[in-house]
Amino acid sequence: MRENLTAVLSQSMAFPDCLTPTDLLAEKKGMKRKNWRNRIRFLLKTNSSKSVLRLMKNRSYRPSADDVNQWAQSLEKLLSHKYGKAAFCIFLKSEFCEENIEFWTACEDFSTLTTHTEMASKANSIYEEFIKSEAPKEINLDFHTRNAIVQSLHEPTTTSFLAAQRKVYSLMENNSYPRFIHSDLYKELCVAARGEGKHIKS
Repeated sequence: MRENLTAVLSQSMAFPDCLTPTDLLAEKKGMKRKNWRNRIRFLLKTNSSKSVLRLMKNRSYRPSADDVNQWAQSLEKLLSHKYGKAAFCIFLKSEFCEENIEFWTACEDFSTLTTHTEMASKANSIYEEFIKSEAPKEINLDFHTRNAIVQSLHEPTTTSFLAAQRKVYSLMENNSYPRFIHSDLYKELCVAARGEGKHIKS
């Protein structure tokens, strides 16, 4: 089980890198665990041969126990470590609510762009995927924040999505992140790291 967990974490790094109601019925917990196991199988089956080859070369590398323990200190520490972010992404996908972390990541990428052409293209891409009404991965934003983004699309700047990104980060910090830290997945990762972890610089 430990080897499977750490292997899946490694495999998740090959993917490009929500909120569920807090009052879910207790009887759904078993279903969530089943969904998690199914998600793991899906990730394993859909990985490309090229990615698998690359991961096989890096198979010996794992987060250390100290790495995994630090993930529980703050969402910032979790997302700053590549394996921590990967674990969090897998957890959110298991709950079918990965749009927030994907939007946050897209905003991080957007903030590094320097040319107007790149920013305009990326801004429209983010809008189409996450912001507009009935977008495929629409995130929950208030009218004012959404409208400000729409107004900035014709002349985007590095701060065009900053307010929305902060709101989404706050949602993850107060909802998804605590659930992750208290999840069976995180507990199992702690056990796996203590058993065979090797330090990886994030």
